[in-house]
Order: sequence, then structure tokens, then C-alpha cells
Amino acid sequence: MFKKILVANRGEIACRVFRTAKRMGIKTVAVYSDADARAPHVLMADEAVRLGPAPAAESYLKAELILLAAKETGADCIHPGYGFLSERESFARACAEAGIAFVGPPPNAIAAMGDKIESKKLAKQAGVNVVPGYLGEIADTDEAVRIAGEIGYPVMMKASAGGGGKGMRLAWSEQDVREGFEATKREGLASFGDDRVFIEKFIESPRHIEIQVLGDQHGNIVYLNERECSVQRRHQKVVEEAPSPFVTPKMRAAMGEQAVALARAVGYYSAGTVELIVSGADTTGESFYFLEMNTRLQVEHPVTEEITGLDLVEQMIRVAAGEPLAFGQSDVGIDGWSIENRVYAEDPYRGFLPSIGRLVRYNPPRHGEGDRPAQPGGGGGFPHGTTYAEPPLHHPSDGPPPRHGEDLPRTRVDDGVAEGGEVSMFYDPMIAKLITWAPTREAAIDAQVAALDAFEIEGPGTNIDFLSALMQHPRFREGRLTTGFIAEEYPDGFHGAPASSGLLRELAAIAAFAATAHADRARRIDGQLGHRLHPPADWVVRIGDADHVVHVSPDAITVDGTPLDIGVEYTPGDRLIEAELADERVLSVRIAPTRAGFRLTTRGASHVARVLPAHVAPYAAHLLEKVPPDLSRFLIAPMPGLLVRLDVAAGDAVEAGQPLAVVEAMKMENILRAEKAGRVKSVAAAAGDSLAVDQVILEME
Repeated sequence: MFKKILVANRGEIACRVFRTAKRMGIKTVAVYSDADARAPHVLMADEAVRLGPAPAAESYLKAELILLAAKETGADCIHPGYGFLSERESFARACAEAGIAFVGPPPNAIAAMGDKIESKKLAKQAGVNVVPGYLGEIADTDEAVRIAGEIGYPVMMKASAGGGGKGMRLAWSEQDVREGFEATKREGLASFGDDRVFIEKFIESPRHIEIQVLGDQHGNIVYLNERECSVQRRHQKVVEEAPSPFVTPKMRAAMGEQAVALARAVGYYSAGTVELIVSGADTTGESFYFLEMNTRLQVEHPVTEEITGLDLVEQMIRVAAGEPLAFGQSDVGIDGWSIENRVYAEDPYRGFLPSIGRLVRYNPPRHGEGDRPAQPGGGGGFPHGTTYAEPPLHHPSDGPPPRHGEDLPRTRVDDGVAEGGEVSMFYDPMIAKLITWAPTREAAIDAQVAALDAFEIEGPGTNIDFLSALMQHPRFREGRLTTGFIAEEYPDGFHGAPASSGLLRELAAIAAFAATAHADRARRIDGQLGHRLHPPADWVVRIGDADHVVHVSPDAITVDGTPLDIGVEYTPGDRLIEAELADERVLSVRIAPTRAGFRLTTRGASHVARVLPAHVAPYAAHLLEKVPPDLSRFLIAPMPGLLVRLDVAAGDAVEAGQPLAVVEAMKMENILRAEKAGRVKSVAAAAGDSLAVDQVILEME
């Protein structure tokens, strides 16, 4: 077995590998850029080596610096994580030439599967279903338009070396191809160093399902069931679950056997994922097609760990060390259901634009009854109380993976951030992965909602409200998923999850109770004139356009004349309230004071509650409402980023929907369009400028 492992990565995945390595008794080495000098993965490792400046091209993508760090520290193996160098054939070969084990597949397999065009040809030869399309190299936009027309719209344009949702664009018409082909080439070149693009037929009503494969260096290959990854936004996965609510045992076997056949055809070993696009309209399950093979550990691997009991990182390390798999296909079962939500630094209320900045507060949900205890090297020794629970520990020599043997839901948080740290513009905006396990899908979803309610993040905007809304959405709970789910259900953007009348009454009660606590504290302040008045018992709480009359007494709370069976504990200054309800539900509500009440956040939405004593509330009708200024004539940067291109100049006439500028953030290009027709009055920024959020780019007449 290896003595020391270097993780050629950062953040969550580096911490994830370190936890398993420490449990296995393997020393750890971290590498870091200047932006990550005090990052959790650096503090967690036994040793750390600086690579260079913050940009990945000058640090994490410098293979020679990583190999030098491994030699200087005596590391005998390197785990690449995901992203960066994880799927670079040249890096795997360089490790072998340096005499350092690469914890991943052989270089020839990476090369075969890393090129999406060639991989589809190989898949077809191996008997795997492939999507109709054009797999040759496309010279220019005109040729792309011709090919797209021959295939038939809609089509998908993809960077050949792409991944992680980058370098992909859907085209419904010739105009879409003309607008998006060059942008796809640029994204491919910027993110992967390869500007080749291929085009294939877009399967309508598609589901994205992937098969986890695991092989050793002795010819043994198994598939570890499937993951449903259909809930995506801009082709970036948001929610993953295992197993899939759509896949039957017959489908699972057919998909798994084709995935194993493909892996065997390229001499694959280690962990890998075969991604499939499946027609949701075909209930026979026979309409599934090969998309690509990811020759690395996937972001969503925890859900597979949760239902199989296997530690995939440990399996990768043991395979790299030459050990055979200690179990066969018949030993792989499915225990319960697991769901993973990716918590991103993005603002769903502003079109999901990237949101960077310092984590002023970071407090993941704590483990409660039914959670697995954190393993050594997990939450106990991690900065700022980050929570983590390992999958059930399983050594290959123990035989088949064990069942959990319990029915209580569990929560797991995989992260690589800490309170006070910064979400940098240089890297992926994912903050954490929230994973739940339960015996049933419904229970796993409910556990997600409860955990998201208790997840505290302040500083950058996050998608926590949006994730909670997804978990509560009737269509999601029914399992009727496609890759267009988010676009179809939120065509006008996200504005918060709808709240039931019962939830609003509960929030009114909580707001009134909190106001009573504040009033009681205020009356106890010494040095006041007159007698110490008792806090008001009657309040009027306005949430949205509705007023709720709330009476608070030592024994009961009444809302709109009806008693509410609710137990609340609150001390001024608390940020989280856990209210106990009559049906044994626990409602977690994040609370923050506002000018005349509180902001209450729970169940996928924030609600501003104006709380006034009952005898004061009638006078509020006489207060003037502040009207926000009209900013419609300005083109404003919706996020911090780089102004890549400015398409207009002062004096130009523009039409509604016309592209005005392109802003790059988090390696993604965002086209800013005119909201209405008009003429450009002045331009306040130039191509190449770094923009702050809400910075004016140009003004219309």
C-alpha cells in the first residue's frame, strides 16, 4: 500500500480524498495557489506545497510543478480529483514516467474516452448505443449550419474536450448555431485548450442517467448501479440521486452491461462513469444512448457510496496499488435512496448569476438523531465546525458491501470551505455538496428540505432556496424528470418557493414570538423613564399583502383567532429557530432582524415580516412607500466578471433582444441583451475591463 498521497486538486474533492487517506493510514500532501494559501484542504493535509498565482493556468494546471511537489515530498501516488488535470492523458503518462502511481485509469483509456468524437466511435464499435450526429471536425460556422440542418433541429453543439457543463450549447434554429458556434469554440479553448466542436441530435424529453463503473488491473469490472442526473441548469448538474426513479432492473442491467463492455474495450480500470441520455418517453427503457465517459471520480459519487456502502476513493487507491476487487457484480446491491444537492455561490433571484465573495458565515446543518457519527479526520478536526459523515466503512476483504441496517435518515456534507474563507472568481462556484440517505426516496427528499432549512451561509448569494424549492416541487417528488425540468418549471426565473397558508400562519406566529422577546429584553434595560411596561401581547404581522393578527401569551399563541399548536424557543440574537409543530414536524427558520420586523427564510423562500403592536399597526397605512429608481435605461453588470466583448458604441440604434455585451464569469460567457429598443447614449466600460456587480456598462437614451 502507498505511504504518501498527493492530491492534485483543491477544495471539496481534496478534503474528500484526504479523509479516506488518513483513515487508511496514508500521509497526505496538498498543493495550493496563492488564492488557497489558508484553504481547508491545505490546513487538513500533513504537508502543503505552493504552486503559483491564483489563476488555474498558473497553478493547478501546471503538471510539472505538481510532479516536482510530489518528488520533493516523497509522495508515491497522486490522486487528481475531478477537473483540472484529472482527464489529461499527458499528466497520467508523466506520473508513470516519474515513477509515481496515478490514482486513476491508464493513459490510453483517458485518451480514448477524453475525446468525445473518438469516444463515440469506440462506443459504437463496442456495441454501445450512440446518439445520431456528426462526429467529424467542423471547420467553421457555415459548415456547422449545414451539418445542423442535415441532422435536423434541435441539435447540441459540444466542445470535444468539454465537461462539467462547459462548452455546450443547444440550438433550435440556424440563428442559434450562428450565434453559439464560435462561443462554444472559445469556451472549449479557454477551459480545455481544445476548440474542436461536434454536433449531435438533441433528444427531446431526455433524462440524464449515468452508470458508475469500477475495475481493477486484473480484468475485473463491475457497475455500481446508476445515478439520475436529469435536474440540470445550463447543462450543469444541480441534483443527483441514486438509484433513478425511472430505471427498472431490466434497464439497469442493460445499461450496466453496455457500460462494462465499453470499459473493457479500452482496458479500463479504477472508477469511471458512463453517461447516457435516455428518452423519458420510452417506458421500455431501450432508448438510451452513450454521451461520454468520464475517466475520473464524479462530483456526485457520494450518492453511489450511500446506497452501496462502498468508499469509492478507497477503491481507487487500492486499485492503483494493484489490489484486485474483493467482490463481484452479484455482490453489488441497492440499499435505500440517496440524494445530493450542489450548493453553489450563485444568486437564483438574479438569473443564477455567479456570486463571489467572503463567507461571512458558514454553518452547515448539524448531525442529529439517526446520523452516522463523523469518522476520524472528519468534522471533529476540521476548521470552523464543518460537518461530515463518511459512508459506512467497508474493507474489500470483508466481502459484499453491508446494508445500513437502520431506517433513520442521515445527512452528509462534503465541502472544502470554512467560515471567513472566500469564494474565488478563479474557480468553480460550488460551496458544498449536501447528501442525504433514507430508506425511501420520499424520506430522502424530506431530509434534504430539513437540512437546507438549517444550512446557514452569509456573504455570497447561494442557491439554497432554489434547491429547497426543487425538493418540494410536485413534479420532482413524482420523479417526472427531464433535463429541461428547470427551464420548463421556472421559465420566468426563480422568485422563491410558494408558501402554503399554513406555513405563513406559522411564520406569523414565529415573528410575533420573536418580537415579544425583543420587547421583553428592551423593557429590562436599566435607566428608563417611567414604569417598565410589559411587552405587547397582540401583534399584527404583515407577510406579503396579508395581515395576521397574533396573540402571544405564556401558555399559547393564537393566529387570526385560531390557536396554533407550536413550540418556539428564541433569544434575541439567535440566527436559527427550530419550531416544534403539532404533527411532530420541526420547522427550521433562519431569522434576521429588519427595520420593522424580521426576514424569515425557510422552505425555499425568504419572507419579510413587518411586525407592529396591534395598537400601532393601523397607522402604518399613512406611511409613504419608497419607490425604487428606474434603471431600465442602463445596461448593468449583473455579476462581477470580465467584459469580453462590447458589441455597440455610442449613437448606435439597438433592437429589443439584441446582444450588447459579453461578460465572462466562472469561465462561462454570458450574453447581455437589450431589454427594449433604443439608442446608445454613452458607453462607460471597454472590452477587457474587470466589472464589479451592478457596475454601469452603458446608458441608453
